[in-house]
Amino acid sequence: MVHEQTDGGPAHGGPPDVRPSSSPPLPPGARLLGLAGLIPFVAGALALALLDDPARGAAARVLAGYAAVIVSFLGGIHWGLGFARTRAPTTMFLWGIVPSLIAWVALLLPPAAGLVLMATMLVLCYGVDRAVYPRLGVAHWLPLRRTLSVVAVLSCAAGAWFA
Repeated sequence: MVHEQTDGGPAHGGPPDVRPSSSPPLPPGARLLGLAGLIPFVAGALALALLDDPARGAAARVLAGYAAVIVSFLGGIHWGLGFARTRAPTTMFLWGIVPSLIAWVALLLPPAAGLVLMATMLVLCYGVDRAVYPRLGVAHWLPLRRTLSVVAVLSCAAGAWFA
């Protein structure tokens, strides 16, 4: 879902929505905290690769649960971005709940299928953000988002393979 510009911008007589090409640096600690957020993904995938049943089943549920939290968080970011706008389109808020609902469904599936759905949602969330962030002036977050998404997707895919 691509969010349309509705809260000003040059075409509407307001300030531009997109920052100039000189984007601000990420806040201090954001990269480190983002990378720390990958620990449960990598640890979960490793646990699934190394553990035997029944511990493997528990590890799959833990990894799927963490992935669901992160997918929900990625959707929630769009609510925050929408709140910051004068007239945010409804699609921003609609997209904000879609990842949470799909993540919830994924938790109801067998672990391997749920992890595949989580990996798919992580890719979809990144794709939406890649389309939307530049229009909202937050494109400078995309390189970090790409790194975090790649590791999270690979971890979920590996977890699904071993689940």
